[in-house]
Amino acid sequence: MDTKTEIKTLQHFIGGDWTDATGGETFAVLNPLDDSLYAHAARGSAEDMKRAVAAAKSAFADYRNTLPKERERWLLRVAEIMEARKQDLLDCLIDEIGSPIQKAMFEFDKGLTMVRAAAGMCRNVRGETFPSDRPGTFSMSVREPLGVVAVITPFNVPLIKTTRLVCNALAVGNTVVHLPSEMAPHLTVLFAQIVAEAGVPKGAYNVVTGIGADVGDALTGHKDVDFVTFTGSSVIGQHIAEICARNKTPNTLELGGKSPTVILADADLDKAVPLAARSIFMFGGQACIGSSRFYVERPIYDDFVKRFAMIAGKVGMGDLRDPSTVIAPIISERQRARVRAHIEDAVTKGATVANGGEWEGNRCQPTLLTGVTEEMTVCQSETFGPVTSIYPIDSYEEGLARANDTDFGLSSAIFTRDIDKAMHFARNIGAGMCHINGPTIHDEAHVPFGGNGESGVGREGTDADMAAMTELKWITVQL
Repeated sequence: MDTKTEIKTLQHFIGGDWTDATGGETFAVLNPLDDSLYAHAARGSAEDMKRAVAAAKSAFADYRNTLPKERERWLLRVAEIMEARKQDLLDCLIDEIGSPIQKAMFEFDKGLTMVRAAAGMCRNVRGETFPSDRPGTFSMSVREPLGVVAVITPFNVPLIKTTRLVCNALAVGNTVVHLPSEMAPHLTVLFAQIVAEAGVPKGAYNVVTGIGADVGDALTGHKDVDFVTFTGSSVIGQHIAEICARNKTPNTLELGGKSPTVILADADLDKAVPLAARSIFMFGGQACIGSSRFYVERPIYDDFVKRFAMIAGKVGMGDLRDPSTVIAPIISERQRARVRAHIEDAVTKGATVANGGEWEGNRCQPTLLTGVTEEMTVCQSETFGPVTSIYPIDSYEEGLARANDTDFGLSSAIFTRDIDKAMHFARNIGAGMCHINGPTIHDEAHVPFGGNGESGVGREGTDADMAAMTELKWITVQL
């Protein structure tokens, strides 16, 4: 079967049933490589979202009381079926969102780990005992699921975000309503098929495909939604935060980034430069944790730029199924216009293009900018493309100060042999994550993943989601 030419029709998954949108409407999903039609997806409405939330709420009454061994078995079965359907998932990641095969493989392996890690959460939903000042009193806490969890996932790593957030919610006894990015609905539909085949009870996991601007508020503002987790832009995150504040709905928000990397004069450039390239060019720079700012000490600045440009000029832009291909197409025309505007604005105002700046179809060449100044849009705004700026610094102290000169605070990195400076940087950088002698792009299932400021609220990960997606209840027994 030629996955490139088959036009799919995608439905909602509500209460264990596949269903069209209430009004029968659909929207087009395009292959970002050439903007050809990839699929027709059900265009969800507020009424569809109400049905999904109602199904999740109804299922929660029984699902919350399922045994740890049952949820564990279901999630491990999800992992088994994912492995059996690996090629389907890889083809979807390549053709629906334009992932090069190496990135698709990376995402599949990471997603599989997320599911298995979630299965391990099932036996760790626990409270504790407390001493009591009241004689003859046994005091304890129990940890209980919240109820209906709204999951809103992005296009860039849809399998990683889906497996982590959906499975962590299910692992601790919640039910889920999932709104995927309108640019990646098929991936979520495939996952829903896997969840259904694994035997997860009907209504525990529900998917509504649609345009976020149309139906997002109907989900995040629903009175029966007990928790919201969103990954996307800072602007939309602020909007969701305001809705959740009005309804007193707890939430986690993983938003944009302008992640800095500081490279000191004693850094090993043989290691630092390839990792620098990985931290911005993976998936064509469409990663919130990509490093779009490099601060390099002057003694090695020219050498770093030269080496970085040399690697950037060799980054593969061929067939997405060729293992040597790295650069992905930019997901949509709207986003391509943003990338073009950032580059053109910088060049117009005096920046120098050390490499790239041109386009091949819907793909932007790996682009390195020098001479970037504060009045240039690219200096402070997230580009979300394979574009990064390189700045000279005169000291570690200047590097730290300039790295912190941002409203974002997601990931960060420093390359140095000086452990004192490395640890000082880690403790003083205003970001939720810091990597010493490693790229800003890194994630694992069990770590606290997330950022500060405009980069979000709260953390994701097994332990973090356990705390966020459950609540403690205090119980006393008078003996």
